Amino acid sequence: MKAFAFVSLLFVRAVLAVPATDLQTALGEFDLSDGVFGGIAKGIEHTAENIFNKGKTRVEKWVEDGKEFVKQNGLVYELVTSPAFVDYQLRVTDPGLCDPSVKQHSGYLDISSSGKHLFFWFFESKKAPESAPLTLWLNGGPGCSSSTGLLFELGPCRIADEGKNTTLNKHSWNLHSNMIFLDQPIGVGYSYSDDGSTVNTSPVAAEDVYAFIQLFFRHYPEYASTAFHVATESYGGTYAPNIASVIHKQNKEVALRPVPDVKHVNLASVIIGNGVTDPYTQMGSVPEYACNGPYPVYDDPEGPQCQALRSKVPTCQRLIKSCYNYNSRWTCVPAQAYCYSQLFGPLQQLGLNLYDVRRKCDRSKDGDLCYKQMDWIETWMNNPKNKRALGANPDLDFQSCNMEVNQAFFGQGDGMHNSAVLLSPLIEDGVRLLVYAGNADMVCNFMGNEAWVEEFGNKFHDEFAKSVEKPWFTLESGRQAGVVRSAGGDGFTAGNVTFVQVHEAGHMVPYDQPEAALDLYMRWITDVPLALNLTELAGSAPFGGW
Repeated sequence: MKAFAFVSLLFVRAVLAVPATDLQTALGEFDLSDGVFGGIAKGIEHTAENIFNKGKTRVEKWVEDGKEFVKQNGLVYELVTSPAFVDYQLRVTDPGLCDPSVKQHSGYLDISSSGKHLFFWFFESKKAPESAPLTLWLNGGPGCSSSTGLLFELGPCRIADEGKNTTLNKHSWNLHSNMIFLDQPIGVGYSYSDDGSTVNTSPVAAEDVYAFIQLFFRHYPEYASTAFHVATESYGGTYAPNIASVIHKQNKEVALRPVPDVKHVNLASVIIGNGVTDPYTQMGSVPEYACNGPYPVYDDPEGPQCQALRSKVPTCQRLIKSCYNYNSRWTCVPAQAYCYSQLFGPLQQLGLNLYDVRRKCDRSKDGDLCYKQMDWIETWMNNPKNKRALGANPDLDFQSCNMEVNQAFFGQGDGMHNSAVLLSPLIEDGVRLLVYAGNADMVCNFMGNEAWVEEFGNKFHDEFAKSVEKPWFTLESGRQAGVVRSAGGDGFTAGNVTFVQVHEAGHMVPYDQPEAALDLYMRWITDVPLALNLTELAGSAPFGGW
């Protein structure tokens, strides 16, 4: 199945594929290099430290000009290790694809204890990279590659010509931020494991991401002192709180007990676009959006279809509540199976693109998830020349989405946990939260996203609950792109807890509204109020630098 940065419909397909009689089965359980390299002198500037075979993979490691290198799968990488992370190493190379005008790095985080490898692709900011923030972008799924966000939404280039070429994206988020696109968890995109195994929960995946950040900072310390943002989409609404929570906890540990080679991560904010974060609240909003939203899919909001959808919500929420209370796959998997099949199953039969309900979907032409560009991305990423330039394992068959990863997460009920609770301690300590949602997305609709932001506990709760919508106008065109609610900052900042409804956009806001998405992102990372218009912003210091 060809898919990408989406969550709910992947689960719908997984649920519908399992007969009720087989639910018990659905609830069932679902090395890089070995040892330490020894030193063998082989020249003044070139020291080979071991050559060995692991299966069919030949690996050679050496030191040259004070740097470590490794040759694997016929590709040469610079090697980064840290005594604080003995089970991890980073292999990096410097591609020149997509936008050769900016500095790039790509490669793998290797996890030696499990033989797993996470792929990343970094782009330096076009302006002032030494002071620009660093943003980690993650797509969702679960099981979907962040290369989709890179090549289809907010990266320096966009896929074109049926996957033969790319074109520059003038609304790329690396105009003012250093950007990392990370394929996680294991099995997503170019990421892989030596034995084909996958990670199946967000907390486990988050630990690997933290190790990646630390090794990245060890090798590229110039990016470690600036603000760090975790930005995600779709199932990233579950990933991001887990990753940010690990960073926050580790920062506290490092502050109490400093460890050599472990850096404080300047976690500034969490950004979630059309995400799934609090399923109890968000699932409850599905009938309201489908029947009374800005793009209703049924003619009569009180008709039988809408009544049928509403009748499923109490059972769905009761099951999710059990998941929240017991935090067990035995309660979370049934909740996930029931809610997605009963609430989204009927909607999937409407012939619409549920990621953008303004559009119909012909899957024979548009692909399984209604965007033919997904096939183009796979074509481009599977081009051997592009693989080699990126340092990607040449034996991999790149997929926009890996359904085995998706099913592994489904088998743990991972998507039914309340990830919003992980954000509360972060906000107490000054980490900011931006949640935005396109108002044409059915899958992670804006009503449910706004509701959970209003309901979850944090010190800005009462202020946000009393906040009112204000119009948001983009600076480039001056048009109204949506509405914003915010708490914190007394109107002089972008806020500490902020929700934005983006008009005329579906699940992928940067694809549907690239100008608006960049405007939103830029104002957020520079902490400029979103509710101010062009005239009000004209005299502000940050505006002068844009």
